[in-house]
Amino acid sequence: MSSFAFSASGISVAIDLSVGHLEDLSIEIGERILRPLHRAPWIGERDLPKGIAPGLERLSGDFLCAPFSRCDIEEAPGHGWPANSTWTVVASNSIDLGWQATLRLAKPVMGATIEKTLTLRDNHPFLYQEHRIIGGAGELPVSHHVMSVMARGGQLAFSPKRFAETPDESLEPDPSRGRYMLKYPAHTQDLHRFPTRGDGWTDLAVYNAQDRREDFVTLVEQPQNALGWTALHREAEGDIILVLKNPRELPVTMLWYSNGGRDYAPWNGRHLGVIGIEDGRTAIGHRQSVGDNTLKAAGVPTSFTLKADGVVQFRQVIGALPIQRLPSALEQQQGFLVAQSQEMQTRVPFDNEFLKG
Repeated sequence: MSSFAFSASGISVAIDLSVGHLEDLSIEIGERILRPLHRAPWIGERDLPKGIAPGLERLSGDFLCAPFSRCDIEEAPGHGWPANSTWTVVASNSIDLGWQATLRLAKPVMGATIEKTLTLRDNHPFLYQEHRIIGGAGELPVSHHVMSVMARGGQLAFSPKRFAETPDESLEPDPSRGRYMLKYPAHTQDLHRFPTRGDGWTDLAVYNAQDRREDFVTLVEQPQNALGWTALHREAEGDIILVLKNPRELPVTMLWYSNGGRDYAPWNGRHLGVIGIEDGRTAIGHRQSVGDNTLKAAGVPTSFTLKADGVVQFRQVIGALPIQRLPSALEQQQGFLVAQSQEMQTRVPFDNEFLKG
């Protein structure tokens, strides 16, 4: 079985067990069905480059990165074995007003066993997911890799951030292979005026469908935030995608703007309108995350410590709402999440205890 799916009232999820990617999330609200997750256009093609990593070959939805980016301590494909190898279903059963399933990664990572528990609750427009890293030894950076796609771009809003920064080098520095917009490296506290190459600036909260580029930037959470969140308004699709986290577990959110900025296979300029919303506890690459890096220098943890008799846990929530206005704030109330904007307030069922652990 390479795909596994389950549902609760008004919501369903499908997982590609060959690589552990969430390949589909379907949310039914009223007469609308919202599908917030992206699937790469080359999935299923037979003429992909030889030696392509399984996680890139099957790129979809969301997956666990452990480590994030380069695997330069323990050998594995980019983003690690959780994004590139088999998961098995170890439990799948009904719960009070919903359904829950637990998956286990077949390969160990740093000597640890990794499990993923996915929970759907009746009429909640959210997928609740928890990862557990059981045992092991050493330092391990981790990240989610949520991807959405827009036909005509969109706008973003965020929980308050300390600063945003790009790494030393762009994703595509060779103009014969691709293109980028942001300045590398760069650092600013104003997400709406981020430096670009050529001494200009751009608003990180605006995704212009006309800008062909590959860009990557890290946003650091304000430490006092009780809830970390990213909201994406997809213009053509007419909905809001929400990605929620506990900032103490996952203190950074990395944004990947992927809009036709790579000209080589399998990308071939056709990976369009994709935004990665990647909540993590990481720098870029395993060795850099556990060594010296700019985030750690700013007091931001960039890895978890594994212990043979220990368990590391972290959580994230993905959802969607059929509304047209970006929230300026999100608030948890008893049994609800409230999205507040100047024009309206939207209340939807929400498990307020989940992100607390």
